[in-house]
Amino acid sequence: MGIRAANRDYERWLAAQLGGDVVADDLGKKQKKMCDSAFAFLRATYWRWAETILDVCPDLANAPAVLAVGDIHLENFGTWRDQEGRLIWGVNDYDEAAEMPYMLDLVRLATSAALATTQNQLSLKAICVNILEGYEHGLEAPEAFVLDRQHMWLRTRFVVGEAERAMFWQKIENQYHDLLAKKKAEQPPARWLKLFATTLPEPSITLAYWRRTAGTGSLGRPRWLGYGTWRGGPLLREGKALVPSGWTRAHGDGARLRLNDIALGKYRAPDPWYAASGNLLMRRLSPNNRKIDVEDRRDAARLLHPDLLWAMGRDLAAVHLGVRDSRDALRKDVEKRKRRWFRTHVETAMEFVAREYAEWKKSAK
Repeated sequence: MGIRAANRDYERWLAAQLGGDVVADDLGKKQKKMCDSAFAFLRATYWRWAETILDVCPDLANAPAVLAVGDIHLENFGTWRDQEGRLIWGVNDYDEAAEMPYMLDLVRLATSAALATTQNQLSLKAICVNILEGYEHGLEAPEAFVLDRQHMWLRTRFVVGEAERAMFWQKIENQYHDLLAKKKAEQPPARWLKLFATTLPEPSITLAYWRRTAGTGSLGRPRWLGYGTWRGGPLLREGKALVPSGWTRAHGDGARLRLNDIALGKYRAPDPWYAASGNLLMRRLSPNNRKIDVEDRRDAARLLHPDLLWAMGRDLAAVHLGVRDSRDALRKDVEKRKRRWFRTHVETAMEFVAREYAEWKKSAK
């Protein structure tokens, strides 16, 4: 099936999963984003990766299975505050989590970096070496990246400064005042409201709600923001509709959503405001509770720094060991696969994505 036909099939499935509550305008924006670059195309089409990758790279199927991220890529990392108020960096989106061969996460992360880089940045060899070395280190010593006392190089890169903090809240307040000016306040359905209420520090807090457009792969699913004030300052919550992982859609195991399982893994320092209930996800948003997108940074190249790729590989290992500690099996499997083997599979995946992107872009004209 060609990419256009496959996308139509996926969008029909998405509409059925959401009971018809698809945000059509956001689907249109997603289709346009898919034309921007091969990297943006990869971000937007995890469902396609899930249904094709074992045909493209069939010997990935024999790697040990773990509860994996699935839709991992350069921009699927962010910062949050844990239960102790410490600042944490790491993988922060688990919408597509499912049981699958662990090597799929590594190949997809390296593929995303290879598609995002330029000739003057990192070679494919450097990308693959740093991700694998970080992963191997993480298997030996899995732990979260807590930025309060260690990893100051990560803190320097990603902690939001005062100017960015002010811009974040100004943007939210502008949206709120636009809502008041239009006098067309909306509210999410009752079940959303109940879940929003459970995330608040006091039941007396009143929230203003409006729809949000964000992300890439999740465009088309309803999102709501809830904005209010509490004890002298603003607070912000986001709700997002969930659908089954693209992996379970493609491979038919019918597994339940695994967001909470992976987010609360043994080697995570979890975000206490991140919780999935049924097919809804609620989380706190703030200047330092966010996903780090390229457009958020003046220097996008910092996401392609060797040290950062190493850290991404290390954090993936901590994620993979969080639910079932299979480090011996993973260590043995990594050791038996040659570095060149990994790079070859990344090249193969990258070429396939690039061909599909070219087909998509050509058919959009």
